[in-house]
Amino acid sequence: MNISYAPLPVERRQTPPATVDTFGEIRTDHMFVADYRGGAWHDPRIVPYSPFSLAPGAACLHYGQTLFEGAKAFKHTDGEVYIWRFDENMKRLNHSASILMMPEVPEDLQLEGLMRLIDLERDWCPGKPESSLYIRPFMFATQDMLGVKPSKTYIFCIMLSPSGPYYAGGFNEAITLLITEKYHRAVSGGTGTSKAAGNYAASLRPAKHAVDAGADQVLYLDASNTYLEEVGTMNHFHVLDDGTFVIPRFDDSVLRSITSVSVLELAGQGRFKARQEKIPLKDFIADIKSGRIIEAGGFGTAAVVSPVNRYLLEDGSSLTVGDGKIGRHSRALYELYSGMQTGLVPAPEGWLRKVPRFKAD
Repeated sequence: MNISYAPLPVERRQTPPATVDTFGEIRTDHMFVADYRGGAWHDPRIVPYSPFSLAPGAACLHYGQTLFEGAKAFKHTDGEVYIWRFDENMKRLNHSASILMMPEVPEDLQLEGLMRLIDLERDWCPGKPESSLYIRPFMFATQDMLGVKPSKTYIFCIMLSPSGPYYAGGFNEAITLLITEKYHRAVSGGTGTSKAAGNYAASLRPAKHAVDAGADQVLYLDASNTYLEEVGTMNHFHVLDDGTFVIPRFDDSVLRSITSVSVLELAGQGRFKARQEKIPLKDFIADIKSGRIIEAGGFGTAAVVSPVNRYLLEDGSSLTVGDGKIGRHSRALYELYSGMQTGLVPAPEGWLRKVPRFKAD
């Protein structure tokens, strides 16, 4: 598809910040947009970052046909910008679309739109450690209708946000999780494997419940309150005393974190030990108390590797993992993974894509 690129203004509306310490609060000057109607995508273009015009009856506002993705780009020491595993984001976006009865977005449209947008905005990509150019693709229903059925029209957009670490302290500050039996993120047969916006709206109340209890986030259980599932903002992991990373199995109520998938692929290459299994809550608690579990944390695009040193239970008790400090296995994995993203450590073939320098038509 031909993307409208040349007519864009050269002048900046904003000055890219030299460093960024917050996550998701800043936008670059432009965004990529495409429209879906009549069964096909039309008019892919890059335009100044600005509000959309929506009818009050737009289906996204009433029936929640809205999804999003999250990816990252990094500035390397050669001065070029590279995107990280966006092929996996494109697949997951279309998986989400199939669950929400929304149209797939062709991968060539997603990729070229992103590459051209980042090329235009490459000065916004920060180079500070634990920073990135966060990529937010999203799609929403626009048909003006009242009636519970799929929309016939949609907008797909990609916007960019130069960002620091997701949690203020970054990797070096461990967080606390509340293990809740009161709330559940998803159930079998629902939308749990999609990045549906409604899943995140529903997570706001449990997240506040966790903060009120003195935790940073929630660790959800399955609907029977028997097995660990995932954290509100990332997949969960723990490390056994033999150095093995254990990740809860990807059931149909768990979102497949691309970071978790990458960790499992790296383990398959012999870089370290990792596996997935169903993890009963009672065994998890017993293994922390016995010292069999020595480290824990979360995997996610935004948080990358986020160490967890303490768990709160709904009865008011708490569990400290290991000695309460960030463990060497989590640190080694974080350094390997972030090193690959930033080009300091060789990454598997195809995991990084260099953003071309396009010539205006």
